[in-house]
Amino acid sequence: MSSPRFGRVLTAMVTPFDSLGEIDFDVAGELVRFLVANGSDGLIVAGSTGEGPALSDDEKYELFTHIANEVTVPVFAGSTFANTHQSVALTKRLKGTRVSGVLATTPAYSRPNQTGIKAHLAAVAEATDLPVMLYDIPSRTGRKIAGETTLALVRDHANIVALKDASGDLETARHVKQSLGDRLDLYSGDDALLLPFLAEGATGIVSVASHWAGPEFQGVIAAFEKGEMAEAQAITDRLAASCAFEGNETYPNPMPSKAMMRAIGIAVGQCRLPHAPSDETLDAQAASILAQVRSSRG
Repeated sequence: MSSPRFGRVLTAMVTPFDSLGEIDFDVAGELVRFLVANGSDGLIVAGSTGEGPALSDDEKYELFTHIANEVTVPVFAGSTFANTHQSVALTKRLKGTRVSGVLATTPAYSRPNQTGIKAHLAAVAEATDLPVMLYDIPSRTGRKIAGETTLALVRDHANIVALKDASGDLETARHVKQSLGDRLDLYSGDDALLLPFLAEGATGIVSVASHWAGPEFQGVIAAFEKGEMAEAQAITDRLAASCAFEGNETYPNPMPSKAMMRAIGIAVGQCRLPHAPSDETLDAQAASILAQVRSSRG
């Protein structure tokens, strides 16, 4: 495994809202301190789990700067969208802040070809001196970043240094990592695939379930590093329920994570539309999963 520039376990954090649906910055501070104390080496702010599409540019900027001032761990800003001009403009605003890097997501909905994807992500990288983490999640964006596109972007832009791969395509991840070596930090973007990604040379994971199972994800990585594969698999097996819980057709991400944080006692509120409010069934499931996680720790 390569040495981590930004840590092994990065949490794609939820965005807390108050009863009026406005960002609750006090709770955001409470949340990030909890995450850092419970296994998070770094944070992703206003990504898909953070309901980035439901936030205005000004809200995002205020959230980025607030979180970066609350913690000393790396903070990546989800400053990109389907609109390239808008992505570049918000990314440029990060100059002079304590934000550590940029999460550059494939443009959604437009479904551009690889030439367009490359140009979009290159424009973001050229708008900042900060480190850039590419984010490949075709289930949300409708397009995958082709392996050759990733290779070209990394070779042409010195500040593109990481990839969050949520495509599930281990073959391409292997090719990219073998081609670039330590030039690129590979992160699993799928909680259930951490162990297979580690086998392909991944540095760690950008996780959702690390909101409540950060120590377990750290445990998988530590066991893998020591060559204790039976232990790594055993912890992975214990994480299965959490990975299944974090999102499904009835309760898509981030609804379950917010329910879990409320179960823990952090008042992150409900999601903004278009995500629906939680219900008693989801809240009960969160309480049950949380009890299982705590019980497994002895």
